[in-house]
Amino acid sequence: MKFNRTQKFTEAKIEEVPENKAIVYKIKNSAGKNLYTGIAGRSRAQDRLWEHKELKREKIPGGTRFQFAQVKNKDRAEQIEKQIIKKEQPKFNEQNK
Repeated sequence: MKFNRTQKFTEAKIEEVPENKAIVYKIKNSAGKNLYTGIAGRSRAQDRLWEHKELKREKIPGGTRFQFAQVKNKDRAEQIEKQIIKKEQPKFNEQNK
């Protein structure tokens, strides 16, 4: 699994995220530090990213960039998410999820 290059966390870039597979994504600050790692099922990728940008309770403060990787299914996404959270301990994830 390979993450795409980090890009600006903007409306235009969110709309470019493909929806044909589940994804694992990272929301980062301007210095490139991972603030939050999450997953989205097929056809939910753009909605999930929007929630982190727009909804107050889901918003990631300081999140200006993001990157994602497509995976074959949500089960695989959950495995990868747990590995990343354990390794990188992003500030806005519940640790040891």
